[in-house]
Amino acid sequence: MKHLFATAALTLSALTVMAPGAARAEVIRANTPAVGLTIDRIGALPDAERGAWADYLARSQAQHLADRAALAAELPAGATPPPPPLAIRGNSSHMPLDRPEEWYGTAEARAVADAVVSFQTPAGGWSKNQDRSLKRLPGQRFSNDAETMEQNPANFDAPADRFWTFVGTLDNNATWTEMRYLAKVAAQAPGREGDAWRASIIRGVHYLLNAQYPNGGWPQIWPLEGGFHDSITFNDNAVAEAAMVLRDVANGAEGFGFVPPELEVRAAEGVKKAIDVTLAAQVRKGDQLLGWPQQVEPMRLVPTSARNYEPRSIASGETTDILEFLMGEPNPSPEVKAAIRGGVAWLESVRVYDKSFEMTDDGRKLIDKPGAGPLWSRNYDLVTGRPIFGDKDQTIHDDVNGISIGRRNGYSWWLAAPQRALDLYARWSTLHP
Repeated sequence: MKHLFATAALTLSALTVMAPGAARAEVIRANTPAVGLTIDRIGALPDAERGAWADYLARSQAQHLADRAALAAELPAGATPPPPPLAIRGNSSHMPLDRPEEWYGTAEARAVADAVVSFQTPAGGWSKNQDRSLKRLPGQRFSNDAETMEQNPANFDAPADRFWTFVGTLDNNATWTEMRYLAKVAAQAPGREGDAWRASIIRGVHYLLNAQYPNGGWPQIWPLEGGFHDSITFNDNAVAEAAMVLRDVANGAEGFGFVPPELEVRAAEGVKKAIDVTLAAQVRKGDQLLGWPQQVEPMRLVPTSARNYEPRSIASGETTDILEFLMGEPNPSPEVKAAIRGGVAWLESVRVYDKSFEMTDDGRKLIDKPGAGPLWSRNYDLVTGRPIFGDKDQTIHDDVNGISIGRRNGYSWWLAAPQRALDLYARWSTLHP
C-alpha cells in the first residue's frame, strides 16, 4: 500500500502559532465536504490495489441490504413498527466498565447485557445514543436519530435516509463499549448461561474485521453511508478503540479468552494494520512528523473535513488519543517510537499559556488569564500551522471569538486534555530511550 501511504505526507509551509487576538479576526476560507468511498474513486487506483477495495465496497453494500431485510422480516407484512428506541446523550451510562467484577454477575448487569444483545445489528455492530436498560422490540429501528436529523443539503451531516443512519457505528463510543461490557458479564457466567453474550461478542469481532478497510482504518459508520462518515475516523478515538478491542481479543485478555484461535489470529492482523495506517496518516512537514487529523480520506489518507464546522486540520485532541494508544504498545517498533516523539514534539510546539476558554457575558470566549494553561486549539491549519475554527455556515475563521455564539458554546475549541499525552510521555520515554 505504499502508493496510498505516500500521499499522506503533507508539507506545511510554516508551523507558527498566532497569539489569539494578535491580528484582526478573519474568515479565511470555506469548508468543503468530504467525499465518500465510491466505485469511481476505487477505479482510479492502481490495478494491484483496486480489487481489495472493490470487494470491500461490494461487501458493505450487500450487508446494508441484508440489514434492512432482516429488520423488515421481524414484523408481519403491513404491521406497524414500534416507536423508535429512546434517545439519550451517549449510552455508556448503562454499560459501566469500571464496576467490581462481582457486579457483572448481578441481575441488573445481566438485564442490560440482554438489552445490548437485542440492539446488535445483523452486521454485528451497534448504533449510538440509546437506552441500554430496555430491550429492542421486534421491528423497532436499530437507530434513533431520525427525529433530530436535519434534511438540509447544505448540512454535511444530513443523511441520505434519516430513518436509516448510524446503523452500526464507532461514533460516540458505540460498538466497542458494548463488546467490552458483554465480555465483563460473560466472564461471570462461564457456563451455558453466558453463551448468548459470548456469541454476540463473536459477531462483534467479525463486525470490526469486516468493517476494517483494506489498509487498516475504520469508517465512522459501517455498512458505509457515504460522505465524511466513510472517512477513516480518529475522532472519538474510533480507530484506536477498535484496535484495542482486537488487541485484547488477540491476547485473550479482558474477558475475551473464549474467542476461537483462528479469530485471535485475524484480530492480531487487524491490530497490525490499524497501527500501520495510523502511522501513515500522521501529518508531516518535510521529514518532520507532526500530529494527526480528525479524519482522513480512506484511500489517500489525507486529512478531510467532517461536519460543517470541522475543517481539514491537525487536531490536538485526536493526536492526544492516538499518542496514548501508541504508547500502550508493549513492544513499540522504531516507527512507532518515531511517531510518538514527533506527535509529542508537535503538541509541545503549539501549546499556549496565559489564556482561558471560558464563559463570558457574550458566550464562551478565549480571554487573557495570566498563569492559565497550557491550552491547545482543537484544530490547526494544514498550511500555516495556526489555530482555525469552523462555523455551522461552513466558514473557517482564524479566531474563535469571531464565530457564532452557538458554535462557540457548543464545541470544545480550546483543550487542556493534550497535557495527558505529555504526562504519559514523560513516563514512557524513560522506558523507551
